[in-house]
Amino acid sequence: MLQLFLLFMSFSLAVEALHAFIQDESEHKHYLIVSAVTNLLVNLLGVWFFRNYARVNIAYRKAEDMNCHSICLHVLADSIRSAGLVLASWLLSLGVENAEVLCLGLVSAAVFVVILPLFRATGGVLLQQVPANVPTSAFNKCLRQVAALEEVSEVTRSRFWELVPGRAVGSLSILVKGGENDHSVLHYVHELYHDLGIQDLTVQTDHV
Repeated sequence: MLQLFLLFMSFSLAVEALHAFIQDESEHKHYLIVSAVTNLLVNLLGVWFFRNYARVNIAYRKAEDMNCHSICLHVLADSIRSAGLVLASWLLSLGVENAEVLCLGLVSAAVFVVILPLFRATGGVLLQQVPANVPTSAFNKCLRQVAALEEVSEVTRSRFWELVPGRAVGSLSILVKGGENDHSVLHYVHELYHDLGIQDLTVQTDHV
């Protein structure tokens, strides 16, 4: 939800910048600057507290990593907004025209760039996409290795996705030749995909 809020904030700042440009309402509001400076200092303290996650891109090894990264980026985006207000005030004091429009546009673009990688990662989990850290060629190679087993007649319905950040799961169906032992095939398949990074694998076996 924080990702959606930050994305909305980015677009709202862009709209606010466009409105300020059309209406030409740029003015030096001292009471807003005091609030912006205070807010910036508090947010910078928050960024320092979450300094281990203060990066735009990060490898999520567990669900908590995404939550902490989301909180950090939220604080960072708010810091960027406060810094934009301070910068706009300084430029207006120097007599720069449309300083508020310029700063709001820069802040909007910066917030969008900061939140986009996290938004993509969250979308990948919600849409149950193939784990980004495992190349498609690796999955294809595993399928070929399973299909090449003498006991296996066909491999179908293979599906792999990231359940939560850092935890990949999957399922597939194997058609085993009649009379063959399932246990050796299942052991081989589970070991093969476990080495690939699939923690939980559901394998359905049927006999010809």
